Amino acid sequence: MFTGIVQGLATVASLTDRPGLRSFELAFPPGFDSGLEIGASVACDGVCLTVTQLPGPGRACFDVMQQSLGLTTLGALATGSPLNVERAAKDGAEIGGHPLSGHVDCLGTLLSIRQPENNHVLRIGVPASHMRYVFAKGYIAVNGASLTVAEANRQERWFEVWLIPETLRMTTFGHKQVGDVLNIEIERSTQVVVDTVRDALDERLGPLLPALEKLLAQQGQSLDDLGAALRLPG
Repeated sequence: MFTGIVQGLATVASLTDRPGLRSFELAFPPGFDSGLEIGASVACDGVCLTVTQLPGPGRACFDVMQQSLGLTTLGALATGSPLNVERAAKDGAEIGGHPLSGHVDCLGTLLSIRQPENNHVLRIGVPASHMRYVFAKGYIAVNGASLTVAEANRQERWFEVWLIPETLRMTTFGHKQVGDVLNIEIERSTQVVVDTVRDALDERLGPLLPALEKLLAQQGQSLDDLGAALRLPG
């Protein structure tokens, strides 16, 4: 498990392609690899990877399957690419963000960047299949960073996050440009509540469900908004 609090920036030192597999060697910031062992988990841009080799101080190697390369941004990394990294949380660790699994749910696209004074606002587009789980004031993980959703537009399928200077300093977000692809992990408790509400309504209403959806749409709402209203605290 991870907390979504990025602990530093790593750099791709080298990569090697083999049939169905790509191996990365990452260079970590000073002290990041203290006590790191083979078999340990590290979130790399939000993707949980397992340490396979420790070639030297400040370095670690990871193997990534072809499927994961296709479903995440890792397939686009090249030598010198920076990425957000976080060590797996230990028992009793403070959860400064929200619990993450390191399993990417979908890819988002950076649609726009605004820079009001002392802030950096990212508007990110996501597929409709996962936008149903994104709500204003809720949590979401972007490239492994736990962020709070400032605004969400379900019809246009985008959400916004506001980043303070410290977040930009500790992550790769300050280097991102419009059109860049990002790893998205939705918040699990929100997903559970939304899916449970949809399943319960489907079971109870059956053929009446389309009529309810139409009525809600006329009011600018959806079944997913009902799920948001019933979201569990925290």
